Amino acid sequence: MRRPYLFSIITMVIVCGVSFGGVEGVSFVDVRIGDDFWAGRIETNRTVTVPFDFKKCEETGRISNFAKAGGLVEGNFEGIYFNDSDLYKIIEGAAYSLKMHPDAKLEAYVDGVIDKIAAAQWEDGYLYTFYSLPKRQPEKRWTNVKDMHELYCAGHFFEGACAYYEATGKRKILDVAVRLADHIDSVFGEGKKVDVPGHEEIEIGLVRLYRVTDEERYLKLAKFFLDMRGETSKRKIYGAYCQDHLKVVDQREAVGHAVRAGYLYSGMADVAALTGDAGYVEAIKGLWENVVNKKLYLTGGIGARHAGEAFGDNYELPNGSAYNETCAAIANAMWNHRLFLLEGDAKYIDVLERVLYNGFLSGVSLGGNEFFYPNPLASKGGYQRQAWFGCSCCPSNVVRFVPSIANYVYAKDGKDVYVNLYMTSEAEIDRDGRVVKVRQETGYPWDGGVKIGVDPEKAGKFKLMLRVPGWARGDCVPGELYRYADEGTGTVGIKVNGKVVRYETVKGYAVISRKWKKGDVVEMDMPMGVRRVVCDERVKDNVGRVAIERGPIVYCLEGIDNQGGISNLVLDEGAKFEVVDKPNLFDGVRVIKAVARSLKIGEVDKIDSKKQEFTAVPYYAWAHRGAGEMAVWIAGTDSAAVPLKKPTIASTSKF
Repeated sequence: MRRPYLFSIITMVIVCGVSFGGVEGVSFVDVRIGDDFWAGRIETNRTVTVPFDFKKCEETGRISNFAKAGGLVEGNFEGIYFNDSDLYKIIEGAAYSLKMHPDAKLEAYVDGVIDKIAAAQWEDGYLYTFYSLPKRQPEKRWTNVKDMHELYCAGHFFEGACAYYEATGKRKILDVAVRLADHIDSVFGEGKKVDVPGHEEIEIGLVRLYRVTDEERYLKLAKFFLDMRGETSKRKIYGAYCQDHLKVVDQREAVGHAVRAGYLYSGMADVAALTGDAGYVEAIKGLWENVVNKKLYLTGGIGARHAGEAFGDNYELPNGSAYNETCAAIANAMWNHRLFLLEGDAKYIDVLERVLYNGFLSGVSLGGNEFFYPNPLASKGGYQRQAWFGCSCCPSNVVRFVPSIANYVYAKDGKDVYVNLYMTSEAEIDRDGRVVKVRQETGYPWDGGVKIGVDPEKAGKFKLMLRVPGWARGDCVPGELYRYADEGTGTVGIKVNGKVVRYETVKGYAVISRKWKKGDVVEMDMPMGVRRVVCDERVKDNVGRVAIERGPIVYCLEGIDNQGGISNLVLDEGAKFEVVDKPNLFDGVRVIKAVARSLKIGEVDKIDSKKQEFTAVPYYAWAHRGAGEMAVWIAGTDSAAVPLKKPTIASTSKF
């Protein structure tokens, strides 16, 4: 059973001298968010996005495919062969919403969907509607795991099934998942079929199913799929697009399809935490170094190329043609959170936070029913969010990620408590059998002041680990790809019960060690000056350009605020910034104003320069006011600007 197996893991960890999974996340079920910024988005996800996505699944045949496969109605398969996965992700999102906000009507609806899924399962556990319609086609099963996404769909089903079981206690969907996992285990493994999925995800799903059921075969199978990737001695490999060019322990450069890569690295972190595989940890740390130093967008997005939805070469980070798929942003957040749990280092949460407030959040409209698939850093007017896509992996991924955000706020390590993200919230954290209640009050991300109430069940000594964000330490993004061009405007101050305390910083955390008692209050003040960001000059698109940040928010310029154009504007080094509160814009934001120079070609090709006020808005909110020009990186020198020949209009080009 599981206990002796875990004992052997612990022994291995001690021998290796590496700590695996020493930090434990605090589940969203123990966290309540009352934040002005996030609570409304979570509620919109519950009341708008969940029912909207289910309706789209009805309209596009994603649900009826299961009813047809189960013999409940007649008809042929509709849609793309991997569409099953979208429904599974929406069930997962609905489960999180039900756990936080019980809803009998929604639960009954999902139960009905589960009935159709259960009916579609074959007697031996197989579940995949594309090979079930118009009739079952057993001769095609598992014949093309590179392309047909049977395992990818299964992985998302395991995640959705576990979430729904944990939210409701109902076993029907979990039983279907167990039968499917047992079937897959009967097909794949040492001495059986040796192959790997073209699109990773099964690894994450199997680990999650293992954690719920304690069935070690699922963990072993997840590791098998990882270990067989790039294994040329046992199978034909599929190449770099699928991260199948090298064994996973030998990979050090992020290549290929960015979503697949993020899921692979997350799966490796999951398995490493449970098996103590030091080779996995060394590999994903090396891959992380490659990404943050050479392949990460300022917004936290990953995946430079439209072709293959893939990573580019090192320092290949175009703005207008950037892909930055919303799913890839989610995968990047998942991966960084797992790395944090392995190492307890704030640099991973720095990346996660950057993704959360920028590269991910831009992927869903404020109304919750329109989405971006790619998230470029510049546009001439060719991008608008859409209600749905032929391949709708992004809308269905958003719906499960938004309600899970509370998972990332707090963590614990034995009796010590981590505060990772700052948002008004309450949490009950079990520290070795003793509960401590933590309450945050803050205006973050617009305000850097945070008040934290600490109420232990019983007075006792422990460490409160307060993350000092990279932007507050002056580090911008971990790695050397981006840096601030100006000096910060202050230091982070911390008070306990009104008295200033000195603190030690360890791995990016301010460590407050004391005997805590009920009623203790910590106040943290993080200066939020406007910062100019410059990029490594090996990124050709950003030479001579600057970006603007304030706190965790990356800003952009839109044509609608700036006389229709952006490319002719130059932000000089000495420009003074003004932060303006706009409570009626984008559900309430703070915009940044400054005076730039507008360049225009005058008589005899002479370039004229005149002052022009500009307005920058949060990147996540762009494209909410119609099509128009947008840019994150603006000219900081005359040579990087494009002087106007005549008043600009929105371009109709693709990017």
